[in-house]
Amino acid sequence: MITDPWFYAAAIPAALLIGLSKSGFASGFGALAVPLLALSVPVPQAAAILLPLLVASDLVGLTALVRRRDKALIRLLLPAGLLGVLVGALLFGVLSAQTVAAVVGALTLAFLATRLVFPPRADAPPPPRWLGFLLGTVSGFTSFVAHAGSPPVAFYVLPLRLPPVVYAGTMAVFFAAVNMAKWVPYAWLGLIDQRNMLTALVLVPVAMAGVGLGVWLVRRISPVHFYRILHVGMGLTGVKLLWDGLR
Repeated sequence: MITDPWFYAAAIPAALLIGLSKSGFASGFGALAVPLLALSVPVPQAAAILLPLLVASDLVGLTALVRRRDKALIRLLLPAGLLGVLVGALLFGVLSAQTVAAVVGALTLAFLATRLVFPPRADAPPPPRWLGFLLGTVSGFTSFVAHAGSPPVAFYVLPLRLPPVVYAGTMAVFFAAVNMAKWVPYAWLGLIDQRNMLTALVLVPVAMAGVGLGVWLVRRISPVHFYRILHVGMGLTGVKLLWDGLR
């Protein structure tokens, strides 16, 4: 496995961010894990190392939150997310991870700017279902390429103003399925090897500790503060992804 201490200086915070994002508490921050780990290893290797952490964190998050999912929302988003994974596998190598990061970052900042300029009204209708399917597909694609699936799907789900625990449970189910669907294409692309998997096993406890902390917080924080944290996380993520992509 990787033994470079500088690698773990980036990997441990990245694993903690993944755990927190899988709890639903800081979902916007999860997209920062690959850019952070890419400071020490190439982007495809960073994505491969983080995949087992994502799956392990998904299992912990599902145990705590699966009963609080929005079933109708899952029926809409999940087929779209799996379609996005398929598109990502077919186009892998055509679009670089940096290009995808820049696009996701720009869209994230545009979404936040729109909400600041035109804040949602309490009586505003929910966004159309076709938009949910489209953004679910984009989420599956960006998740496959750079584990940056949270911002696109959040564009659709955040305006629904779900209770925090329901939001967290819905995202836990959606991304658990999307991440499990990545295994075969990642292996086919040669990203799953012994060195990466052994390194991932060392980091799994850190990610699961982040999930436990996040679940504890999401059950105790008010909806107002919960969504403020999500928007701040998305803003920081958008700036970071756009910067990495342009650089």
